[in-house]
Amino acid sequence: MDQDTAGRPVDLAGETDRATFGAGCFWCVEAVLQRFEGVLEVVSGYMGGAVADPTYEHVCTGTSGHAEVVQVCFDRTVRDYATLLDAFWRLHDPTTLNRQGNDCGTQYRSVIFYHDETQRVAAEQSLVVADKSILYRDPIVTEISPASTFYPAEGYHQDYYRRHRDEPYCRFVIAPKLGKMGEGP
Repeated sequence: MDQDTAGRPVDLAGETDRATFGAGCFWCVEAVLQRFEGVLEVVSGYMGGAVADPTYEHVCTGTSGHAEVVQVCFDRTVRDYATLLDAFWRLHDPTTLNRQGNDCGTQYRSVIFYHDETQRVAAEQSLVVADKSILYRDPIVTEISPASTFYPAEGYHQDYYRRHRDEPYCRFVIAPKLGKMGEGP
């Protein structure tokens, strides 16, 4: 049997779905979404590029075309896709092209990779709502694209915040995002 992000046993064959988001550094997105009730698993990885089996080093060059993403497995009976989309818009700045804070390059682009037509429609509708909201002064530049092959990132990237919360990046970049989302470190 599989385990959720807190190590509890969970049956992934039930009412589960997956979502894939790129919102800058995958460590930040992973740390926030892991804390949501109904989220069973969050895996950091790469999607959207043309190179098979990319490495972190290759993705960081910006030449592979991949974005740093998280793939989220969630229980639809507890957490719906619309709630995850809402979190996506709030946890990063979707108005900056290929940049989040000090992280710049195409690998840090804002992107929603949809897995079916229902997700595509929901993502496009949420973009319209977010773009009309008062949250952002500048236009949203988030890409909405069909999901392609997901490549899990190397093991040392997984569960990064939980394993390294005292490191400066975690304290000064990730912890404030958790606070912004209503979750303490």
